[in-house]
Amino acid sequence: MRGISRRTTDAAPQTLDLYDVAYLSGAPQRMMEVALVALHERGAVRIRLSRVRVVDEPADQLAHPVERAVLALCRRRSRSTISLLGAVEIGPEAEEIERRMISSGLITPRRCRLTRAGRQHLEAAEQSGAYPAYVFEGLAALPDRALRYHIGEVIEPPLTLGRRLIRLGEALDDWGSDHGHGGGHSCGGHSCGGGGGGNN
Repeated sequence: MRGISRRTTDAAPQTLDLYDVAYLSGAPQRMMEVALVALHERGAVRIRLSRVRVVDEPADQLAHPVERAVLALCRRRSRSTISLLGAVEIGPEAEEIERRMISSGLITPRRCRLTRAGRQHLEAAEQSGAYPAYVFEGLAALPDRALRYHIGEVIEPPLTLGRRLIRLGEALDDWGSDHGHGGGHSCGGHSCGGGGGGNN
């Protein structure tokens, strides 16, 4: 999988792969959307009306851990994209990427917002041309209209009271500080990269 070389000498990984970039751009939601597109293009899953099922699991073990997690979730029965998002968001694969991004100084540890370095790396990834536009802009930038339709809008599950209070606090913080500031990244699945894509 293609990556972008890093020039820093900190403890960060030497490359950012497709799913690192997707995580920086749109947290677990974007990461899962990218995995669904990749698996569909390889013929590993069938996606119809926001439901996903495995049709031909890859014989090799070259799939990314996020892709393997999606395949495992759909192996026995089809799953909705919403339920997949909920499972992937709290899974060890997303947690590991989050941990690495925090230790690399690319997102903040408290609310997983992009740091200045994170924004710079995300911008460099987009400008490199190494990744499809939908990695940054969401499903609205996916050229395959039929696939975009069948994946559908990946909407977050209903918020619990605790998550609603957290989101309210974040909104108040943003309003009270620099509410024109970009790069407000939330680990709950909000996009902080390219503009929109209908995934917010």
